[in-house]
Amino acid sequence: MTALTLVLGGTGKTGRRVVQRLTALDVPVRIGSRSGGLPFDWEDPATWAPALTGVEAAYVSYYPDVAAPGAAEAIGAFAETAVNSGTRRLVMLSGRGEDEAVACEKALAESGADWTVLRCSWFDQNVVLPAPAVGEPFVDADDIADVAAAVVTQAGHTGQAYELTGPRLLTFADAIAEIAAATRRPIGYTAIPPTDYAEAMAAENVPAEIIELLTYLFTTVLDGRNAHLGDGIRQVLGRPARDFADYARDAAATGIWHRE
Repeated sequence: MTALTLVLGGTGKTGRRVVQRLTALDVPVRIGSRSGGLPFDWEDPATWAPALTGVEAAYVSYYPDVAAPGAAEAIGAFAETAVNSGTRRLVMLSGRGEDEAVACEKALAESGADWTVLRCSWFDQNVVLPAPAVGEPFVDADDIADVAAAVVTQAGHTGQAYELTGPRLLTFADAIAEIAAATRRPIGYTAIPPTDYAEAMAAENVPAEIIELLTYLFTTVLDGRNAHLGDGIRQVLGRPARDFADYARDAAATGIWHRE
């Protein structure tokens, strides 16, 4: 019987896609979430060991973000718990150009686990942000899931940090233009200051700590430091990364952007 794999954030943007792919490969999966049948909560270490029972490998997605205060300490502690529980194979979703993400990767490696890191650019699925006019190599969440499923189930990836990006640089305005072309609608991108975005989030009762975290990300990671491509998708899957235009076309075909 194939060993059990734990997918943290298994109902989230990448996690649910990883679950779908592992299930298609007949890999038994346990979804790690606060609302799961066997709950997992990053803020409650008492839930970690039970969720790891019988697990051989885990996809580690930290909530709310690897740049959040305390993320490195939590990931390090979880990784140690995992290794002590017999779960040695850990694949972590990380970010690019973030000192905090590097600290999380270091904590993972120091646990003694058989680790792999997936350093991802901004997702195709995340384009509603107060971003400046800098190039970003948007990556499709489906590509991330394909890589994660391969790395979790195949040998040869221990100790590797893969840079997962799309095949070209786009500004957020460029990305919106691709969506406009796919939907055949006149859609424009209006950049707004991070302070205005923060005020809008506050008006929607977003917790202050989340607003602070997102504002930090918008004003640092999107400063142009990540305006270069990575080749991790081709390294792992042997194929090119999916282009944003392909994502926009397929998403438009579902009707998700249909205007009533």
